Amino acid sequence: MSREERLTKDEVFTLLKKLSEPVGPSGYEGEVRGIVVDFLKNVADSVWIDTLGNVIAVKKASSSDGKMMFAAHMDEIGLFVSHIDEKGYLRVLPIGGVTERSLIYQRVLVKTRDGRYVRGVVGLKPPHIAKPEEARQVPELKELFVDVGASSRDEVMKLGVRVGDVVVFDRDLVMLSRDRVSGKALDDRVGLTVMLKAFELIEPKEVDVYAIATVQEEVGLKGAKTSAFSISPDVAIALDVTIASDVPGVSEHEWCTQLGKGPAIKIADGRYASGLIANPEVVNMLVKVAEESGIPYQMEVLAGGTTDASEIALNKEGVPAGVISIPSRYIHSPVEVVDLLDVINAVKLSKAFAEKITTSWVKTLKGFKIK
Repeated sequence: MSREERLTKDEVFTLLKKLSEPVGPSGYEGEVRGIVVDFLKNVADSVWIDTLGNVIAVKKASSSDGKMMFAAHMDEIGLFVSHIDEKGYLRVLPIGGVTERSLIYQRVLVKTRDGRYVRGVVGLKPPHIAKPEEARQVPELKELFVDVGASSRDEVMKLGVRVGDVVVFDRDLVMLSRDRVSGKALDDRVGLTVMLKAFELIEPKEVDVYAIATVQEEVGLKGAKTSAFSISPDVAIALDVTIASDVPGVSEHEWCTQLGKGPAIKIADGRYASGLIANPEVVNMLVKVAEESGIPYQMEVLAGGTTDASEIALNKEGVPAGVISIPSRYIHSPVEVVDLLDVINAVKLSKAFAEKITTSWVKTLKGFKIK
């Protein structure tokens, strides 16, 4: 039995838990980066960290003049402490796509500049004293505050909390029933898990394989831009979550993907397809590999949101790019849900794709001179 065939749910869960629970909002990915480096240095031919903080690893093919790039981002959404009032309450501003409805009455973790952790909760005016119309509405961010249990600004300062410190959801990764898990930051620590496990298993045939753990995806795909410029890949695959909208209140024709039906192969994303329109030949190859390998898959057309692949595709003269997506419910919340079998099948598809592509196929994706 091959190492790939022996990949277990317990093994995937353990790595995902290790990656998802640390504090790592955009620009502050250091805790996650350390775990990634420790993993990659044992399986890669070379590993380095670039100026922006991306982790870049490569496995060299025996004979190659082609480069294939996987990208998965390390950062999560979060908050900056923007003000500390006299009573010891913290006011906050978002890092990435934080929504007010996901913050209300949640436990959070503040990471101080000197590396301490301070627990808190997101508070709101009690509904018992709010006006009826206020109690029914989703509050604005300016109405929310973080309560760390202090009674004054001085107490907060003694805890080490300062303006500019970062805040994330305080959640462990836990098993639900069946094969499903729930936790914070699965966007995109689950894509990161897929990339690391696939990269560990990949044996490059004709094309060098790069695994890049990117920074600051949630605030503008920034790590993807600098790393793609540095590597200049010939073909690229982003590994990220997508919306599993198979929940009550959503009509079946509005479902993007379903949980447990396999990883999704992206066709397009962004509002009005303004994000990535995946290279059709990359899409076709992913479908071919999935079908030949017996890997379940879904096709994805996402009405909003995008991934690192959008930025990578525009690198220099252009990069043929696609996305392998892991269906996830409740994205950008503290209780995101994924199916471990989807994760395992995303690992298998990533590995099979990297080993299937050839230098000659990669060359067919490039532009060509007509006259």
